[in-house]
Amino acid sequence: MSGKKMIFSGIQPTGTFTLGNYIGAIRNWGPLQDEFNCIYSIVDLHSITVAQDPVELRKNSLRAYALLLACGIDPKKSIAFFQSHNKFHAELNWVLACNTQFGELSRMTQFKDKSARHADNVNAGLFTYPVLMAADILAYNASLVPIGGDQKQHLELARNIAQRFNQRYGDFFTVPEPYIAPLGAKVMSLQDPTKKMSKSDENPNSCILILDEKDTIVRKFKRAVTDSDAEVSFADGKDGINNLMTIYSCFTGKKFDEIQNEFSGKGYGDFKLAVGETVADALEPVRTEFARLMNDKAYLKECYMDGAMRATKITQKTITKIYRKVGFVDAR
Repeated sequence: MSGKKMIFSGIQPTGTFTLGNYIGAIRNWGPLQDEFNCIYSIVDLHSITVAQDPVELRKNSLRAYALLLACGIDPKKSIAFFQSHNKFHAELNWVLACNTQFGELSRMTQFKDKSARHADNVNAGLFTYPVLMAADILAYNASLVPIGGDQKQHLELARNIAQRFNQRYGDFFTVPEPYIAPLGAKVMSLQDPTKKMSKSDENPNSCILILDEKDTIVRKFKRAVTDSDAEVSFADGKDGINNLMTIYSCFTGKKFDEIQNEFSGKGYGDFKLAVGETVADALEPVRTEFARLMNDKAYLKECYMDGAMRATKITQKTITKIYRKVGFVDAR
């Protein structure tokens, strides 16, 4: 690959992405392809830290891959593949696990949260998967990692692991930096704007899925929780309106004061309708392209097999050098 900086990002195959996934991460990935060498992975190994139906996992993984392409990832410009198709992620995971402290992993807040939600399946993979995340990144010596706010702790662990390895075995890993979109990095629930938007929310009106039909999207925004004030303005105590203004700003490029002026003298109903229609119209090309791709499975397979081959070629070189550094006998 060229001399551009490397950027890696992975996303779990959860079937379809939320508006939060789209604004906070995926929408930004396409434009990055011209500035960086980009590697995007459907991290299916991570997904089995919680119980999965194999048939559903396979289906959701393919849908997630098609969605990446529909959202602007060009498989010719970038490397886009399934994590499980590159064995070197798992191999590097073991080496890095031996350079990670138990105490570091025990402090991971996502482990605590997921353990509480899946109390009947607190497995070792759930505890150690931040190391696999580090392996995903360090296998490519990625300089930047697009992340949401909830992944900052995991990236910091990856940085610590890289620095510890470099100190022990000599400089080798690039210490990755976060790439966080300046606006819209965190989209909140439409029904409880103090919480992050999540597909697992019991209230279906709380979350916009990027494959939702236009009528569904508009209806969910019309039902969004706001406050008793009628003025569209960004201020403390107006979590619902702040969230809607953030979303509207992300799609229109307008600043908050411009939005306030646009809706001066209008009620929340007009504003929520405008946000809903703007979001639905912006996502229409994604829905159309996704449908086209899912009807061309041969093309999808061609893309993800080529992506895996290119990813494996890069990481095989990395793992060979790492094995030599840690003292393993050369295989050739």
